[in-house]
Amino acid sequence: MDIGAMRIRILFQKQTAGVDEYRNHVNTWEDYFGCWATASYSSGDETNEAGQTVTQESMDFTCRYCSELAAVTTTGFRVAFGGKIYNILAINPNAYKKNSLHFHCERNKR
Repeated sequence: MDIGAMRIRILFQKQTAGVDEYRNHVNTWEDYFGCWATASYSSGDETNEAGQTVTQESMDFTCRYCSELAAVTTTGFRVAFGGKIYNILAINPNAYKKNSLHFHCERNKR
């Protein structure tokens, strides 16, 4: 793990359930933890959606291990980077050595 290569700032957001003014249950995203990371971009997977060929952008983020990131799961968290939102698809703890975590993410389509 190259600490000097961790030059980008990413933000992890946590999904929470709340209530709006009409007492309806809504899911909201709150800022959870920000850290420095390395990023690698990969694009190339194409799928057909509604008769259109759409490319799927994916990013891989590598962060130093800490207790806040150890609590991150694929279902209740997402990554904000560069004004874009990425859903976490997989988390690789790098052979459980507890020195870094690798997050494989896909860009959220809004």
